[in-house]
Parts: sequence; C-alpha cells; structure tokens
Amino acid sequence: MRSIRPALAAVSIAAALALTATACGSSDDKASDKASDKPDATASAAGDSGNDGGDSDGNGDDGLELPSDVTDRLKEKGIDVDKWKEGGWKNWDKDTWLREAKDFANPVIDGLWDPERMHDAKDPDNTISAQSTSQGGTDATPRPVTAKREKTPYHKNSAAVGKIFFDSPKGSMVCSGTVVKDPRNPGKSNLVWTAGHCIHAGGKGGWYRNIMFVPSYNDQGKSPAALRSADPRQVAPYGQFWATWGATSGAWIKQGGTSQAAWSQDYAVLKVRPGKKSLEETVGTALEVDFSTPSAQSVRAMGAWGYPAAPPHNGALMYKCIDRPGRLTIAPGTATMYRIGCTMTGGSSGGGWFHRKSNGQLALVSNTSIGPAGGSGWVAGPQLGRGAKQIMNAASKK
Repeated sequence: MRSIRPALAAVSIAAALALTATACGSSDDKASDKASDKPDATASAAGDSGNDGGDSDGNGDDGLELPSDVTDRLKEKGIDVDKWKEGGWKNWDKDTWLREAKDFANPVIDGLWDPERMHDAKDPDNTISAQSTSQGGTDATPRPVTAKREKTPYHKNSAAVGKIFFDSPKGSMVCSGTVVKDPRNPGKSNLVWTAGHCIHAGGKGGWYRNIMFVPSYNDQGKSPAALRSADPRQVAPYGQFWATWGATSGAWIKQGGTSQAAWSQDYAVLKVRPGKKSLEETVGTALEVDFSTPSAQSVRAMGAWGYPAAPPHNGALMYKCIDRPGRLTIAPGTATMYRIGCTMTGGSSGGGWFHRKSNGQLALVSNTSIGPAGGSGWVAGPQLGRGAKQIMNAASKK
C-alpha cells in the first residue's frame, strides 16, 4: 500500500480521527476538524466517580449472582460454584472448561484485580501473529506508522478507550477495548467492544475468566514503577467493570487460534456490570459501531487505539496509530480484513479502530486482531458486518 503524504498524515488525518467531544457525543454534534478537541467527560469527572463505575477493589459486594441455568451447567461439568472464588477458577481442565456460546460465566471476585496484579498482567502470547497471507484481495504491505502516545489525562482525550484484564491458563493477560453505544439503551450503554481472542481461547479451549474492563487505565500516564504505588483512582479513574456476559463469533469459538480463517471474525462484545450509573454515563461517552463494512479504498483514514504491552512497550500507556487502510486476505475464501501501518504490539489487541462516517460522526469500524509474525509494523482488523451486528444484539439483549 502506498504511503500517504507526510502533510496529509500530520494534519488532515489527525484532525479527522481525533477522539473528541464532537466525535463521541450525541447525534446533534457537528463534525470538527480540530485535533485538539476533547471528549465529553462531564457526566462523571475522573477522580470522583470510581464508585459510580464499580468499587475500585473489585465492584463491591460478595459477588455476581449467576443465572440458575449457568449454575446448573457448571455443576454438570463438575464445577463447584461455591469454591470458584476460593481458587476453583484456576482449574483449566479441558473437560470442565466452558466453551460454548451459552456457557459464559464470570463471577466477581472482590479485590482480585489490585493495582499490582493489573501491572503484572502480560500481553496474550502470539495473539497478533499472522504466519501467512493469501495473495487475493491483499494490498502491498503498508509502511510502518510509529505509534504515538495519547495525551493525558486519558479521560479528557479518549475516555471510551480502556484496558481489559483476564485470566488464562498461561496467567494474567491484557487486551484493549472500547465503550460502544447500545441501541437498546440509548445513553446508558454497558457494552465494550474487543477481540474474540481476548475473551475466548477459540478452538484450543473456552471462555477466559475474571474478565474486567478499566476505562482510561493509568489516566495520568505514569511509568510502570510509579503505577505500583499509585492511588487506585489514578490506575482506574472510573473504577473496575466486570463482564456479566460475553459474545464472540461462532467461527472464533470453533476455529480461533487453530485456523487462519478465524481471524477475519476475531471480534467480541462484553456486557459489563454497572455501578450507580451505566458505563456510558460514568465515562461520559460511547462510540457508535459501524456495521456497513466500508471498502478500504473508500475510507480516507482509520485510527487504532490501545495499550500495547509486548516489547518495546510495557502496557502502561495508551497509544494510537492513524493511516489510510489497505486490504488483507488472511486465508482463501475468508472475508477481507483492514490493515494499517502501526508499530503497536500485543496488548493492543481488541482496541478499537475508528473512522469518520459521511455524516461527520466518528464510529468504531474494526478492532486490532493480528500483526506480522516476529515483529511489528502493521496491524489488521476484521470487517464488522452482519455477523458482528448479531453478536452486538446478543450481548445487548442479555
């Protein structure tokens, strides 16, 4: 893919994709070309709203009540729900690892995700590694675009973006996510968009556990060393939001991580447990999801936001990349993916990709899924069409 001119990259594209109040606000907002505009965070200012988004020690009470049907299925698998929070969740035996779409379960464990445990969580191993590509429907490899640090405080510049934490058989892991609008609950969304591989192991296993979202993680952009002794509200300015439901594509559940074909459907939605107010009200913003699958050639620019954790990054800071997208076909007969130049690494997986629609509104159009094997320089994300919309509807109805 031919690189865009430096002047266009520095001015026009940055202005077009800044996460601003006009981009993330109500439908009455007008498009803005100012890259320095801020998002609307007036609904809940950081520093005094942690309890509104769930207590910073793990969302408050003794735990999330599981639906009786889920409890019954857990027991059928030999899982003692009462022992789950005492360490039973650490049993990753494949015979008892819930993997079907209907079996999502994520009981709250108070105090599990303290600042130190969040700091020590790693990027998912090999989750953005593409080994081969098909020549059909694939444009030239884009030139690397150096990821830029987002301005701090994050709650004033990109409040919808956050960090996802979860436990896997390999340990505590991290991804990125975005607060998105819920069409069934205007202005009161509790939905977070991310990648399928951030919540489900795919063909190799089942649902990950202790899945939790922190919007504007490390709001002031502190160093990893400073984070260890930081006030919890600086680490999680809006609190912690545990997932009450997760949904990803059937292709990812069946083939994820075992077949290249599944990457083009590597997307997911989480519904999180609100505090006194919804997630959207707490952070003050949410992004619309665009399911129209615009062609790469028709999109002037796409921007990817996230928290890269694999070297040379450390997962503490939010970064962004903006580039004109190209096409990537990862396997014959699969949907084309979007691809942009970007030096973000693992940990940025699941982070939202944004573009400005013809009506001037900014919308989430993809999420970070894969990158080149053995390095960085580009990232690719799935097109979000009918299947992705069905996943959104499934999470919204729960």
